[in-house]
Amino acid sequence: MNTPTTQLRDVQQHDSPTGPTHQRVSRMPSACRDVIITSENGLHARPAMSFVDAANHFGSVVQVTRLGDTPETVDGKSIMQMLTLAAVQGTTLRICAEGDDAHHAVERLVSLIENGFAED
Repeated sequence: MNTPTTQLRDVQQHDSPTGPTHQRVSRMPSACRDVIITSENGLHARPAMSFVDAANHFGSVVQVTRLGDTPETVDGKSIMQMLTLAAVQGTTLRICAEGDDAHHAVERLVSLIENGFAED
C-alpha cells in the first residue's frame, strides 16, 4: 500500500519529530521515509536483527526515529539501539539514510518492514 506516509522523499532539511530544524550541511544524497509497524509482534529481537543486517549491507548512515509522544532516534545499524525503540504494532518509524546508496537503503529497509520481516 502506497500512502503519503510511505512515500520516498529527498531530505532537504533534517527533520525533528516536531518539524524541520535546520538546513542540511552535507552534500551527500539523503532519503527519508515513514513506515508503520504492522507486524503483530512489533519490532522484537529477530526482526530488529533482520533490519540491522540489511542496514549494514549499505554504506549510508542509517537512522531510525520512533515518532509519537516520546520520539527517539537511534543508529539503524545497531541491534542494541534498535531494540530500545520498543516499536510495537502501530508504531510509526522514520527511516533516514545519508550516503551514496541512501535511496536504495531506505527502500530496502521500508520494504522489509512493510512485508512484516517475512515472518509468518
